[in-house]
Amino acid sequence: MKVNKRGIVAAGAIAMISTLTLAGCSTGGGSDTGSGDAEFSGEITVWVDADRAEVLEDAAASFTEDTGVEVTLVQKEFGEIRDQFVQQVPTGEGPDIAVGAHDWLGALATNGVVAPVELGDKAGDFEKVAVDAWSYEGQTYGVPYAIENIGLLRNTDLAPEAPTSYDDMIAKGKAAGTEYAFLVGLDPEASDPYHLYPFQTSFGAPVFGTNDDGSYNPEDLQIGNEGGVEFANWLAAQGAAGILNTNITGDLAKENFVAGKSPFFLTGPWNVPAAEEAGLNIAVDPIPAAGGQDAQPFAGVQGFFLSSQSENRLAANEFLTNYIGSEEVQTALYEVGGRTPALTSAFEAAVESDPITAGFGEVGANAVPMPSLPEMGAVWEFWGVTEAAIINGSGDPTELWNKMTSDIQAAIQK
Repeated sequence: MKVNKRGIVAAGAIAMISTLTLAGCSTGGGSDTGSGDAEFSGEITVWVDADRAEVLEDAAASFTEDTGVEVTLVQKEFGEIRDQFVQQVPTGEGPDIAVGAHDWLGALATNGVVAPVELGDKAGDFEKVAVDAWSYEGQTYGVPYAIENIGLLRNTDLAPEAPTSYDDMIAKGKAAGTEYAFLVGLDPEASDPYHLYPFQTSFGAPVFGTNDDGSYNPEDLQIGNEGGVEFANWLAAQGAAGILNTNITGDLAKENFVAGKSPFFLTGPWNVPAAEEAGLNIAVDPIPAAGGQDAQPFAGVQGFFLSSQSENRLAANEFLTNYIGSEEVQTALYEVGGRTPALTSAFEAAVESDPITAGFGEVGANAVPMPSLPEMGAVWEFWGVTEAAIINGSGDPTELWNKMTSDIQAAIQK
């Protein structure tokens, strides 16, 4: 699949610290001695990427000082962690804890390589969307640390007021007299369902329906409902009007926005630095609805998860919940990565101190977790290519959307 989620796995690596282990090692020893006032012992191993390394070194040192448990940090490329975790945990060679993205969870859970994390009362200390994202079949499998979502970046010199709807945005964009009324990065062959999803939800067409507890129901495919067909026809109209253009990639959209060629850019926090470096005065606005409902983007939530084969699960859970889950560590991770903290106290402090973070945070409060279900593989396979075909006028939008839905349903049922 081709989905432009650059910021979710963006690099920006900090210098490697000398104490970081560079090769994999097995899970630590030690035995669980119960909860509460248990005596901790042994060691734990944590897989972490370069962006998070320095912060975790400090947290690990504090944890060792407090508990006597040694923490070995193993640096990994973020994009390689999921597959290596699935491969190594069953052999006993994996870590106790690893950093990752919540949308890996379906694959990790179905492979039996992750264990639930006992957050207890602390679950209420995190933003709800973050805990929801790390939940699967009624259990929480990670400690979240960052929430990421897209929003509408606005050049305030070109558009002094935030738009109230999609049509209002296009009108304001045209009134600005720039080359483009609105920019969003797409792919010539796979469009970008991630960036276009808020417009789709505004037509009342989520990918899946939800269960009573709010979790996604893979047996309730909603993408092909009446709202989905309306969205498909809207896509066709936007493509015909030249507003959505699959030849404008993410890089081109950023380049044009930074050059002042559009007042509006649908993107994430990863493109804010380029705009600021160019001297643009910017604001982050809620995504304007194209249909009659709220425009809800996906929320991507990063966190740390626990191996099902950890031999020191009690100590690992303690490190996850009370160290990685602390306000100090969550704030430090935010300062390094620029992603909105998942812990509410750190989230509120970040929002108060930075209007850009506040803008993305406001949008994120209305976001929905990207489904982590294994069935999403079938969705991604057909979703983007169908959107691209519709935008490019390669067939009847209703027929293309209905065929996509049938193809997804058939793939899920295999």
